[in-house]
Amino acid sequence: MILSENQSIFGVMHWTKEVNDVTVAVSPDGLPALVLNADYRPLSYYPLSLWSWQDAIKAVFLERVNIVAEYEHAVSSPTFSMKLPSVVSLKAYVKPSRHPAFTRFNVFLRDRFQCQYCGTPEDLTFDHVVPRHRGGATTWENVVAACSPCNLRKGGMMPAHAKMWPLQKPFQPTVHDLHNNGRLFPPNHLHESWMDYLYWDVELEP
Repeated sequence: MILSENQSIFGVMHWTKEVNDVTVAVSPDGLPALVLNADYRPLSYYPLSLWSWQDAIKAVFLERVNIVAEYEHAVSSPTFSMKLPSVVSLKAYVKPSRHPAFTRFNVFLRDRFQCQYCGTPEDLTFDHVVPRHRGGATTWENVVAACSPCNLRKGGMMPAHAKMWPLQKPFQPTVHDLHNNGRLFPPNHLHESWMDYLYWDVELEP
């Protein structure tokens, strides 16, 4: 029941070590590879499933992935040259669990990184809708994202006493729910070779 930021973002998935090592923060200058499942869908949207070019090449040589698209850049040795993969797909399909892990990050993602009392995205923490000293449990159905000022204002009061109700009733999301919310937050950098495999809630160019 304890919230942990070190848990897997989308719960217990029996991946190989290489799949588990999805890189959360990769510089676009580092030529990362977008990682797709065997059905050509991203393993995750937020954070976007990326590998460093070194990990992508390692997976290629281990025959764990297929190269779907490449950068113009290449790595070379005296006897070998290879273009860096920009998109790879797993050869073995990884079936995601239906329900994601109960973590602080996933609570924020479910609630779209907004305080569920005032809507601000700033200074987020989490709040027990029914306070713990009133028997409220630390569960999906009783925990919401809340900014520190709203959390302090509500304190240990019940929603009716504080006159503060969540914008949406807290619920246990599916992985699909989190994927949909993740599409609301596209990263600043998206390589053109990735676009056929990503579906973001962004305005389309005419």
